[in-house]
Amino acid sequence: MFELRLMCPEDRVEALSDALDALDALSVSVEDADAQTDAEQALFGEPGLPAPKGGWNRSRVIALFEKEELAVEAAALLQAQDFFDTCQVLGINVVPDQDWVRLTQSQFTPVEITPEFWIVPTWHEPPAQARQVIRLDPGLAFGTGTHPTTRMCLRWIASHAVPMRVLDYGCGSGILAIGAAKYGAQEVLAVDIDNAAIQSTQLNAEANHVALVAGLPDKAVGTFGLVVANILATPLKVLAPLLCAHVAPGGHLVLAGILERQADELIAAYAPYCQLSVSDAEDGWILMTATR
Repeated sequence: MFELRLMCPEDRVEALSDALDALDALSVSVEDADAQTDAEQALFGEPGLPAPKGGWNRSRVIALFEKEELAVEAAALLQAQDFFDTCQVLGINVVPDQDWVRLTQSQFTPVEITPEFWIVPTWHEPPAQARQVIRLDPGLAFGTGTHPTTRMCLRWIASHAVPMRVLDYGCGSGILAIGAAKYGAQEVLAVDIDNAAIQSTQLNAEANHVALVAGLPDKAVGTFGLVVANILATPLKVLAPLLCAHVAPGGHLVLAGILERQADELIAAYAPYCQLSVSDAEDGWILMTATR
């Protein structure tokens, strides 16, 4: 494996990446060339939204090629293009052989929800203090327990009496639905608009030996003692009447995917139906809950 390393300004990142893709690069990544210096730039958007810019002022572009001659040819072809006039070839390097599976797995370790409740990848043994465990590996669907919104939802589930009937709206990997089943829910419905998420939820439920039903949102019928939705603030506002209609009298609504600065927006959107309040916070994210 060989990597072609390039430098370019922010306005050439997209053109350069597209050209590398057309030249059959195995992968293309972009880094801040000024990382770890005073000129380093934060370049992150909100989850589910595009980054505010396409690259950094000085972007380092790294393309992987299977053979050295392919990397050399790509460098030569790129330098002949008009858009490359403000770009630079930094070099071509050999990428040492590695056990990529083991390397990837090493990045995902058990996640503590509470001292007794853990999310554990299948290649790890549960911690000795774990009394409740969800086995979950990174996959196509969102939700492996590493994000604060997921952890806060699971903490809520672990610290409350879980009702018999639970709806996980926007289930992703199914982690919240599985958590509810682990903590005593007898009828769990997990819905999502993404078929990959539905399949992931079904497989993860089987792996964790819990029973639930997964499907598209039209499967959500009737009311539930707990409705949990870990999505984002904008869809949560749109879904306010629908989600609240699914909460049984005396039931709980648990919402996540909300930034601290968005709390008032959510309170206003749900005011006609229930009284939302902030019940947990972590790393700039909040958990909002209500009882009908």
